[in-house]
Amino acid sequence: MTAIRVDNLTKKFGDLTAVDALNLSVSNGELFGLVGSDGAGKTTTMRMLTAIMEPTSGDAWVMGHHILSEPEAIKEEIGYMSQRFGLYNDLTVQENIHFYADIYGIPLKGRKAKIEELLSFSNLTPFRERKAGNLSGGMKQKLGLACALVHTPRVLFLDEPTNGVDPVSRRDFWRILYNLLKEGVAIFVSTAYLDEADRCNRVGLIHNGKILACDTPENLKKLMRGTILEIRTSQPRDAARLLRAKLGETSVNLSGDKVHMVTNDPDRTRKSASSFLEQGGIPLLSLRAVEPSLEDVVVSLLQETADTGGETFGH
Repeated sequence: MTAIRVDNLTKKFGDLTAVDALNLSVSNGELFGLVGSDGAGKTTTMRMLTAIMEPTSGDAWVMGHHILSEPEAIKEEIGYMSQRFGLYNDLTVQENIHFYADIYGIPLKGRKAKIEELLSFSNLTPFRERKAGNLSGGMKQKLGLACALVHTPRVLFLDEPTNGVDPVSRRDFWRILYNLLKEGVAIFVSTAYLDEADRCNRVGLIHNGKILACDTPENLKKLMRGTILEIRTSQPRDAARLLRAKLGETSVNLSGDKVHMVTNDPDRTRKSASSFLEQGGIPLLSLRAVEPSLEDVVVSLLQETADTGGETFGH
């Protein structure tokens, strides 16, 4: 069964179109990632799908319930963790979960077992008596997730859940999400982290409210035009600045602490880049062709979209 179906969903704020004729679907047991930079339309999309915000036009259904005509039915089916999830700092971990159990009307019978399960599931059992205000960022995110799961939702919406969280806590958080998938929960997660998009079953790349492409991470990488040459150097920013100035026809971008160049003539670009770096006194540690990352694909698609006037890719 389709957990989420979206048909030409649009949201305008005055003259600004925040979400522009969005179409997508998510199946039960699927982890779908909506990936884009700040202001791309991720949060607005999620607020419409959770029946918090009404669209300007278009339709969407969550577990068969329409976002406009059946908002209360949707809220019973979903868990929603917003960017500023409402934990109460003066309540303990356990008290926060009890509070959300009260909000969702979870019967007292069986509640204790459910809370024990959530504490264990999120590795928070040792911290059950700690006040939420004294938790680390990663622990707060896990507590927020536990609160969103207290009523056993069938669809989980997570708006940039690991933003600002340390790498170890991010990895723990994703491990928890994978366990939920085994139970058939559909997970709709937004993120600006492209490495997290690689963990999803399918990904929608959103920019200026439009889906540029929607497919599996592997298939999205096949949309990449040209060859990626990766440069390792102790001065990546200086190297990128120099090569942008010298290699006019070649796309040059920073990818973490490395420089990625997109070229249709890798042999020529390799020789030119090596020569320019040597002349600039920038040490070259390695230069090799690599598989494209999703970050490379996004940069490439944004460039193509600008060149083609907004054409979208994938399906």
